[in-house]
Amino acid sequence: MSRDIITTDKAPAAIGPYSQAVRAGNTVYFSGQIPLDPATGNMVEGDIALQARQVFVNLKAVAEAAGGSLEKIVRVGIYVTHLGHFATVNEIMSEYFKAPFPARSTIEVSALPKLADIEVDAIMVLD
Repeated sequence: MSRDIITTDKAPAAIGPYSQAVRAGNTVYFSGQIPLDPATGNMVEGDIALQARQVFVNLKAVAEAAGGSLEKIVRVGIYVTHLGHFATVNEIMSEYFKAPFPARSTIEVSALPKLADIEVDAIMVLD
């Protein structure tokens, strides 16, 4: 099975030894997205709502670069530094995803790269 590396300048460049996403067959595996502005490489400043929006914008850009869309995402992993952000993240996610929603987990972690408050990874299946 071939492995295709997905990259786009509409999402932040990788900040380590990984790819933005990898397509294997008709499945695309996304690396975690944190709230980095792809134009500057800097963290988006603001509350969890602003950070979550940037993460989903970045995720959408990678999905489109892979030939898909958010509607094709079948699983989302959300990592937050405080579960008190859960309701806000749900609200923001519902701005980008519509029913039927992907499978999802939300996990509280002690820290994320660049001191982000949220990171999201995903799996997408293309037709």
